[in-house]
Amino acid sequence: MFAMKHTLVALLRDQPGVLNRSVSLFRRRGFNIESLTVGHTETPGISRMTLVVDGDTTSVEQVIKQLYKLIDVLKVSDVSQDPNVTRDLLLVKVYAPPAKRSELMQLADIFGAKIVDVVPDAMMIELSGSPEQLDRFVDLIRPFGIRELVRTGCVAMTRGASTVSGPYQNQEFRAA
Repeated sequence: MFAMKHTLVALLRDQPGVLNRSVSLFRRRGFNIESLTVGHTETPGISRMTLVVDGDTTSVEQVIKQLYKLIDVLKVSDVSQDPNVTRDLLLVKVYAPPAKRSELMQLADIFGAKIVDVVPDAMMIELSGSPEQLDRFVDLIRPFGIRELVRTGCVAMTRGASTVSGPYQNQEFRAA
């Protein structure tokens, strides 16, 4: 068995401690979580967690089964093999003296990035896209001098009409 990146989407009750219990399962199984994002869904009281982990398929399937044992986990899907759209958000502050600004602005324009702040010697750039696209952008601007960088982690949604949302495999969800 070989390891590969798995993108998992889990629907969770929006309750205190649910995230900690869910993520602890991955820690106990020895998975390194490469990316983790959590946010509200279209249904009040349900959060959506997107994780990217590196592991073999059998191990990831075992963790998914363990997640279903948590009462607040409503549904888990491995969308790695499904056609999907994956996005990550990057904010980067780059050294940008006036002589280098036009070159940075051209790179930002090529990647569809936005300049969100400019001061006399720095520029903050926002870019969302696939993780690979963000990696390529960071490689190109690195020689300018990155002062600070933050990425949100991946969110993913399957293409087409199918959804990860309901019906929930674990149990019926009733909003309070």
